[in-house]
Amino acid sequence: MKLALCNEVLRHLDFEAQCARAAALGCDALELAPFTVGSGAADWTLASAQRLRRQAADHGLTISSLHWLLVQPEGLSLSTGDAALFERTVDLLRVLIDFAAACGAQVLVHGSPKQRSPAAGQSLADALARCTEGWARLADHADGAGVVYCIEPLAPFETPLINTVAEATAVVDQIASPGLKTMLDLSAASHAEQDDAPAVLRRWLPSGHIAHVQLNDHNRRGPGQGDTPVLPALRMLHQLGYAGWLAIEPFDYHPDADSCAAFSVGHVRGLMEHLR
Repeated sequence: MKLALCNEVLRHLDFEAQCARAAALGCDALELAPFTVGSGAADWTLASAQRLRRQAADHGLTISSLHWLLVQPEGLSLSTGDAALFERTVDLLRVLIDFAAACGAQVLVHGSPKQRSPAAGQSLADALARCTEGWARLADHADGAGVVYCIEPLAPFETPLINTVAEATAVVDQIASPGLKTMLDLSAASHAEQDDAPAVLRRWLPSGHIAHVQLNDHNRRGPGQGDTPVLPALRMLHQLGYAGWLAIEPFDYHPDADSCAAFSVGHVRGLMEHLR
């Protein structure tokens, strides 16, 4: 298992400094939020991807993955009934797939709760159908680019659309493309799943549905900064032979961003050593 830090935690630093800090903390990679390095397709070019990739490599890091895909530009939606807006959103996600591949990333994580939730007056079923159409159109593009596009189950307070890994796998199985998988976010799972994270992993990792893992706490802070147990999940991943990325993704940076990053990485590194 390899450890990444979601770079928006350190977005008060420029990308070069983010890489230096993550390397000093003992990370193997950064998980990149595109909005931290641009605001639209004109910024997410092959040249910019290659520059970011070189900067990471200069510090012994890779860019493991992309997430927070639809923060910028504002107003996008994959669930919208507006055909033109839907097409703009799909086109932007294609750009990000190519950008991710050029960065050397292996995974894209589609969370984006606001941009997939039903609009006022729209049914959940209609929103899901439109998202599924979008993901179906993106899946083969991801496969052709050599990356895996993951539908992220999110907590019900973020969105009503796909809250559990089982719900995400239903969409993945419907589309049936090797470029589309799901993933597990420890915090979201603690809010949405009936079973604990090890049980969810035991059910869905061997089937090949789960391709990525994010670590955080029920309280939205970093792993180890609350009551959500991390070691049982890591132990299950270890037992099942998971060789993918563990991305540390806090939302509440306590007591501050730098301290949260340092504590979270140190906590997870210590647990990983415990498993050796």
